[in-house]
Amino acid sequence: MQNTRVTVATLRERKETKTPITMLTAYDYTVASLLDCAKIDMILVGDSLGNVILGYDSTIPVTVEDMIHHGRAVCRGVKYAMVVIDMPFMSYQISAEDAVSNAGRIMKETQAQAVKLEGGIEILAAVKKILAAGIPVIGHLGLTPQSVNQLGGYKVQGKDQIAAQKLMDDAKALAQAGVSAIVLECVPAKLAGTITAAISVPTIGIGAGNACDGQVLVVNDMIGLSSGFSPKFVQKFTDMNTLVLAAVADYKQQVTSRQFPSEQHTFKISDEIIEKLY
Repeated sequence: MQNTRVTVATLRERKETKTPITMLTAYDYTVASLLDCAKIDMILVGDSLGNVILGYDSTIPVTVEDMIHHGRAVCRGVKYAMVVIDMPFMSYQISAEDAVSNAGRIMKETQAQAVKLEGGIEILAAVKKILAAGIPVIGHLGLTPQSVNQLGGYKVQGKDQIAAQKLMDDAKALAQAGVSAIVLECVPAKLAGTITAAISVPTIGIGAGNACDGQVLVVNDMIGLSSGFSPKFVQKFTDMNTLVLAAVADYKQQVTSRQFPSEQHTFKISDEIIEKLY
């Protein structure tokens, strides 16, 4: 198993050798350390932290400062994986100059290895400017949560001829510009497979089928820590929600019944010292 850090060169090699790439999100030091210990290839500090960590209804309110704060914590816990940090809404859409400035801040203040931007040809100028500054870029096409209001909700993308062709054109444009990989989210499996075969950079699927070069999930969804609606493409590999609730209920019962803390959890002092207090 590879011991050195995953880099953009590793991603190219995985594409060439058809070795699947593993990617999960993380938002703090503890979870990032666990993912790194498990040798997950890529760790995404996603702006999904707005939903799963900060309690927002969407990713729109997330700021550059939020991403830097959580990105720093994640990077402290990682030695193997390639850490990618999302550029949040309006941090790259205004101008290419703003984009490279914000990307530079994120990279410099977190020590991550790449940034991720949502969109295709319409953000190509920003992508090229960031790449020209020596910052690796990961693309993101299909369902792009920052554009959820424009897309009309969280829906599968690329289902008709025009939309499918745009996704193909966007993917080719991003690949030609020099991105290191492209996330395809909520894209029909056959379309994602066709795009994957047509471009030279790896695709990372989320709700995009098994033909992509890699897969990514939100870690809270994957471990069953999220409550409420679960997208069709999510598989829960464990049920942390139930486990945590049971543990908390047990803790509450033992505290209220004075079972916890028991003698094994306490520290001793001689009776003589206590007697002298009085």
